[in-house]
Amino acid sequence: MAGSKLSLDDSERFSLMKFRRIVSDVTKPHHDDYFLVRWLRARSWNVEAAEKMLRESLQWRKFWDVDEGLKTWDPPEALAHYYPSGSTGNDKDGSPVIFVPFAGLDIIGILHSASKQDVVRMTIKVLEYYLDIAKTSGANNVVVVFDMDAFNLKHYAWRPAAEVVISLLQMYEANYPEILKSCYIINAPAVFAVAFSVVKRFLNDYTLSKISIYKSDPKKWQKVLREQINPEILPKYYGGDLLDPDGDEKCSSQIRQGGKVPESYYTNNFDPSDDSTDFISTVVKKGRKFTLDFIVVDPGCALKWDFRTEAHDIRFGITYCDNDGNESPAVRFQRVASHQVNEVGVIACQAPATYRVVFDNTYSLMRNKKLFYNITVTDPLANLNITTLPEENVPDKICNGNNNVDKTSIVN
Repeated sequence: MAGSKLSLDDSERFSLMKFRRIVSDVTKPHHDDYFLVRWLRARSWNVEAAEKMLRESLQWRKFWDVDEGLKTWDPPEALAHYYPSGSTGNDKDGSPVIFVPFAGLDIIGILHSASKQDVVRMTIKVLEYYLDIAKTSGANNVVVVFDMDAFNLKHYAWRPAAEVVISLLQMYEANYPEILKSCYIINAPAVFAVAFSVVKRFLNDYTLSKISIYKSDPKKWQKVLREQINPEILPKYYGGDLLDPDGDEKCSSQIRQGGKVPESYYTNNFDPSDDSTDFISTVVKKGRKFTLDFIVVDPGCALKWDFRTEAHDIRFGITYCDNDGNESPAVRFQRVASHQVNEVGVIACQAPATYRVVFDNTYSLMRNKKLFYNITVTDPLANLNITTLPEENVPDKICNGNNNVDKTSIVN
């Protein structure tokens, strides 16, 4: 769907012209009308809101080095072998079809074998790879098939697992508006409704409208997939004719199935006794808070954090105070399982402003919390010579709003 084929009314065309003009300092030649309209639609044609969203996303891409270093980045072996996804080709309109055997995602094993940053980085790499294929096919979107067969909700009762999934959803909504042509969730067990009731809070109206959910009735979802995907490139398991040379109906040679991550891949992601780290230690006393203030003078800076607690979780959040003394939340306060997995993240900073990082232990009246932290403000992005960023400049999560409108199609 090229920009010349866009069907816009007069007011939308005016908004597009205005939007193109005010973001001309950051856009590239390949940022065509269709690309710009995605951001406008994501913000209901509010030009100022779309500009903010686009600029933040372009900054996010620089932090992750999406257009340079990420293309040649080699993921940890556990991710390379056990991150479930793959494709056997494009649908009838040229959109890549991504198959995700979601039950094969051993999220607990993955998070014990790779950092949260690497999980996010791997997801970006996969998305960018298929978007590049879409562009070469003359398409601007992708089709995703999530197979929820044998889905186990209890894995996501482990808070770090739930947190990384939410981070990925927020990242997707903030940086990939309107790239989804359609999403089919198949073999959804009854318990999946519980998980989806949480997930959909982080998805906007457009994304929800593209999702169809099917229970374990292959006749229904296979028929729908065959209507969109030619049978010669659709694996037999999904209702097509394609088989692996060994007869595998799931085409595991092209679609990584995931599976249980061997414990031999497990690593210790944090060692407070390691002198090579730059972590500072302190004790957050029971019933008390520990705060750190950071004054940001120049625009284009980022506040990044990496911390862990011993034995117990802690409540964490960030506020900022502008030059007029108005205080607002920058990262919402919540209890984080930093005793299980390092809590790592980054936010773009406004300037001038003062950012207050808060570790809140007021809810605990019995326990002090041992805290190890490394929190800094980066130099302005414009001053950085970005080719391949070092690990510490890579954000783990992007905070973004959500939309509770539910337009999901659920098929029994």
